[in-house]
Amino acid sequence: MRLKNSLLLLLTATIWGVAFVAQSAGMDYVGPFTFNCARCLIGALVLVPLIVAMDRGKRRQKEVPAENKKVLILGGICCGLALFLASNFQQFGIQYTTVGKAGFITACYIVIVPLLGLFFGKKCSPLIWGAVVMAVVGLYMLCMTGGSGGINRGDLLMLVCAVLFSVHILVIDYFSPMADGVKLSCIQFLVAGVLSGLFGLLFEEPKLSQLLAAWVPVLYAGVMSCGVAYTLQIVGQKGMNPTVASLILSLESSIAVLAGWFLLGQQLNAKEITGCVIMFGAIVLAQVPVGSKRENTVAEN
Repeated sequence: MRLKNSLLLLLTATIWGVAFVAQSAGMDYVGPFTFNCARCLIGALVLVPLIVAMDRGKRRQKEVPAENKKVLILGGICCGLALFLASNFQQFGIQYTTVGKAGFITACYIVIVPLLGLFFGKKCSPLIWGAVVMAVVGLYMLCMTGGSGGINRGDLLMLVCAVLFSVHILVIDYFSPMADGVKLSCIQFLVAGVLSGLFGLLFEEPKLSQLLAAWVPVLYAGVMSCGVAYTLQIVGQKGMNPTVASLILSLESSIAVLAGWFLLGQQLNAKEITGCVIMFGAIVLAQVPVGSKRENTVAEN
């Protein structure tokens, strides 16, 4: 189960890594709030047929588990609010800083998650803390290449984004064991999409022609990044240590660079390749069982 969840989170990171291209392209046509509104609402719509099919399948098999609708709705609202704030800070921040610095600062949630987790009784082993340090070093070597400059407004916005994505991971960690992952994901997209739409109407001038012009990046971000990836995150995080989950998800930065290498012909230098290797090493280290967990793993095998 742990390996399966880790693979689901790795697939999530892969989809998000490629989605950086879609997010960047979409900003050429529409504003941040409008872009996030469209992608989140599409993500919610994509999941509706899946939810209907799953419910019908459970009824046919006479497997209809008791469901706490209050917890489901509350969890969806909390996850949606965190997603709305984090995703929009990211969209605004990336306009004022370099892509490398944006990737590094955003992925700093791998440090923020365990720090915030301490306040909620989430303890981490020395191996996981070591993996966090390795991941930070790897991200720095991967993203902070040349001409990084000083801290600017975009960097501060991305730092807030990293904190908010950390909160989003911890909120999912709290609610995912108590609610259906697909339904929770659908509600969070609906909340984030509606809130983004309201702010878009207040502070932007959304036009249908602009959305149609950006249909390719919006569709990818909506169907894959939202509908598929965020749902995989919720399902994959069930029973996972949130710090380990954040380490796996942080691979989106490495995957984004690798995607640029394979798909766009962007070459990696020795420093960037070393950063990728260190990042993958951190993920492997985080998966090593410790103490009683090691004994349980051996017993299971």
